[in-house]
Amino acid sequence: MTTATSYTQLPKEPSWFGRTENWLDSKGKGAWIAAMVLGFIFFWPVGLAFLAYIIWRKPVFHKSCNSSSHFGRNHSVKRPTGNAAFDAYKEQTLQRLKEEQENFETYLQRLRDAKDKAEFDQFMNEREKETQEA
Repeated sequence: MTTATSYTQLPKEPSWFGRTENWLDSKGKGAWIAAMVLGFIFFWPVGLAFLAYIIWRKPVFHKSCNSSSHFGRNHSVKRPTGNAAFDAYKEQTLQRLKEEQENFETYLQRLRDAKDKAEFDQFMNEREKETQEA
């Protein structure tokens, strides 16, 4: 009778490329851009390689999309912080903002409807004048 032995794999030490990538990520988008510019200055194929890698990789540019100004798409807004009072305040604020947005959209629709009605009334008045003159 044989017993199955499970081997746990130890995490591999990242290569110099992985360490460099992690270091640039920790410094932010500016570090990637600076590395690309320096690559172009010292040896243009290196700069071109950095540019291609930055475009291919794309997470560098996704960090700017996670700012609070894009909270409609930001999934971290819904994540609880662990502080009940702050989470309740955040939920109330987000609900209030959602209601204000709905009210504003309703207001804009009423304005569009009123403008459409005014344009239609003007058209009908002009048409009526033309038929009376003829």
